[in-house]
Amino acid sequence: MSPHAHPGGPGPDRPGGKVPDAGGGVVLGPEEHADYRRLRHAAAVRHRTSRSIGASVLLLVALLLTPPALVAAWVDDTVTDTDRYVRTVAPLAGEPAVQQVVTDRLTARVVAEVDVESVVAALSKSLADAGAPPAVVDRTGALVGPLRGALTNAVHGIVQRVVSSDTFEQAWVGANRRAHAGVVSMLTGDDSRAVRAQGDTVTLDLGTVVDQVKQRLVDQGFEKAAAIPAPDRRITLFRTDELSKAQDAMRLLDVMGAWLPAITLAFAALAVWVAPAHRTMLLVTACGVAVMTVVLLVGLAVVRRVYLDSVPATVLPANAAAVVYDTFVRFLRDSTRTLLVLAVVTALAAYLYGPSRVARGVRSLAGRAAGAGGRALRDAGADTGAAGRWLDGHRPETTGVVLGLGALALLLWNRPTVGAVALVAGLVVLVLVVLAVLASAAGGRTGGPAPRPDAAVP
Repeated sequence: MSPHAHPGGPGPDRPGGKVPDAGGGVVLGPEEHADYRRLRHAAAVRHRTSRSIGASVLLLVALLLTPPALVAAWVDDTVTDTDRYVRTVAPLAGEPAVQQVVTDRLTARVVAEVDVESVVAALSKSLADAGAPPAVVDRTGALVGPLRGALTNAVHGIVQRVVSSDTFEQAWVGANRRAHAGVVSMLTGDDSRAVRAQGDTVTLDLGTVVDQVKQRLVDQGFEKAAAIPAPDRRITLFRTDELSKAQDAMRLLDVMGAWLPAITLAFAALAVWVAPAHRTMLLVTACGVAVMTVVLLVGLAVVRRVYLDSVPATVLPANAAAVVYDTFVRFLRDSTRTLLVLAVVTALAAYLYGPSRVARGVRSLAGRAAGAGGRALRDAGADTGAAGRWLDGHRPETTGVVLGLGALALLLWNRPTVGAVALVAGLVVLVLVVLAVLASAAGGRTGGPAPRPDAAVP
């Protein structure tokens, strides 16, 4: 029996046996080598499948968290930043619909404090005592309506001048700045601040403004204006049967405002990193985020309609209610639109780096344009030399650095807008074009050929 073989087992003379090599290792036979390759391929497929499933789960979580993360960031930002809160509510003082509500409410209350019937009765008695004909005395009762109308017009004019003046806007801004903690009160149900939540109604206390209006009326001869009671210093901002539920949701969003956006961004980044094809997952993630922002914008429009339908006209006219809602959520809308534009730009960039015919055509066209620019620059005597050759040999690295700096700029930007996204995207494209032209302007290249402009990125 051969010393290298075992009875019934594979040996060096049997198919599929292992043969020691010169270094003491084992050389697999054809069948074992095929089995090894098959097992290795199966393991790679399982690994790729696991990564795809994990990336899909991470992406799903990120997309589901995107709308609440935007809302949470808006709530946290509006509640904790006094200047931001004042900028939110300040435009309401200049809105004609809101001014009309305040004017009508104050006018009605002042006129209600004037007993027109008593004035007419006193006039009737004076006429009777003066010997006026009974027919004249009896007809004095018809003066109640005209007198009340004249009084209403006079008071309305005075109140309207006050409310439409800079004094009202300054008082409005000052009151809201001092009462910034009232937003927190609305979310928590505390009624000790200017903005109060009572039952199903949210009101704003205009004590300072009312005091100024009362003083102006008294100066004009309407002493009864001083009798406006404290409860009439408030105007209704919102009324909804779901206020208590909204308060619970807002409290949770307020707590999560600082962390939920960061968590959502982390899930999205992990999804792209874990996925086997990073570019493809980046494209899918960007498209998904864009869809979720559209869903949030549609949701805001639906909530607006529900809110307007739930506010009775006796509480707040429809036009004033629409102005109040649009003013309060405008920063949330702006943030959502900004993220939508950023997602579209990211998806477009990921697509243009892909293997599609359109993407290859765009890259080829850009490469030819950069080459023509570089040749023109070189012909003009501006040969970039070694620096250009280095740029030419490190195009992927320089492109990644420029894209990373653009993303970092947006991340560090204080509340970026759609214009900010457009500006950063334009600067990134400009820098990439300049680098490509400089790389093409290098003469006497010693490195390898530049990457094909139509090369696909996985």
